[in-house]
Amino acid sequence: MATVPSLYRRVLPSPPAVDFTSPDGKRLFAEALEGGTMEGFFSLASCFQTQSEPAFCGLASLAVVLNALAIDPGRRWKGPWRWFDESMLDCCKPLDKVKAQGITFGKVACLAHCSGADVQPFRANQITVDDLRRHLIRCTSCRDCHLIASYHRKPLKQTGTGHFSPIGGYHAGQDMALILDVACFKYPPHWVPLPLLWEAMNTIDESTRLVRGFMLISRHNAAPSALYTVSCRDESWKSMAKYCVEDLPDLLKAESLGNVRTILSRFIDSLPANAGSFIKWVVKVRRKEDEGSCLSKEKERLSVKENVLQQVRDTKLFMIVHDLQCAHIQCCNGKHASKVKVFKRMVVGLILLSQAPWYLKAMNRVLICPLSA
Repeated sequence: MATVPSLYRRVLPSPPAVDFTSPDGKRLFAEALEGGTMEGFFSLASCFQTQSEPAFCGLASLAVVLNALAIDPGRRWKGPWRWFDESMLDCCKPLDKVKAQGITFGKVACLAHCSGADVQPFRANQITVDDLRRHLIRCTSCRDCHLIASYHRKPLKQTGTGHFSPIGGYHAGQDMALILDVACFKYPPHWVPLPLLWEAMNTIDESTRLVRGFMLISRHNAAPSALYTVSCRDESWKSMAKYCVEDLPDLLKAESLGNVRTILSRFIDSLPANAGSFIKWVVKVRRKEDEGSCLSKEKERLSVKENVLQQVRDTKLFMIVHDLQCAHIQCCNGKHASKVKVFKRMVVGLILLSQAPWYLKAMNRVLICPLSA
């Protein structure tokens, strides 16, 4: 087997690109800074990282942007520290597959959303270069929004194919964008003409047959939820997701499931062992949101919460669940289960049941009572 020769970087094709560290690159930076379109550069630079794998450009770009936006991942990276890293961005596609195949535009947007950010994806064939310019000016003129470009390297006369990188700034006079290339081992940060970057975005990803584009990523500023917030950022979510998507549908195929009570009982008995950890995470997220709520809004939310909970308690489904809870408590006396653990399992069941399409389909088969008051 032939040995692939080692490489130390590539020569940046210039033109069309301008090396960020060159005299012209520094001049463009100073002028753009004076023009107010380098506002997001410093937060990106303070969190910048090189992609750790040749195919991790999408993951590295997203990790840089999430950290630049000061979004708390809610779980540990290393030691006691919570910090976004490529290794943590695996809820939409396994890392081993990303390493082998790369990642698509849609999956990066999915990861950004799952990581707690607001995401606005734009395919290049659905908008114009003027739209890109407008969005880029807005993002580079503030610190709470960043743009990740998905583009093909060929129009920029660079080697390689599809690539992701965050945009660090914009020079209005020269109509040039600063690409903070996460493949630092290959090319340095560089300025490129915006129309040319647009051309590079307006290319087809062969793996999906869809056009590339760009996405705007910002902090999520939605109002706190009335009850609880479910996040897929905690480790226990993976086992819960597998349980809902793979395990439970098989359990519900059993012919012995003749009524709602039996279905619920099977559901509760087969919950993953770390279901309690998942509900702890849900409550933790809810408490974190509560910390930022003002008193008047919190009183309003608590009123809504109590109203919703009462409506849930009035349903026949809840009564069945309550009876099952009592039965579990009685049968578990003297065993290893506790009332608290059983209750947590029941709450998880209610949360997932209310959102699972496969559960509703199963109910249509064996429904013996209404699901709502």
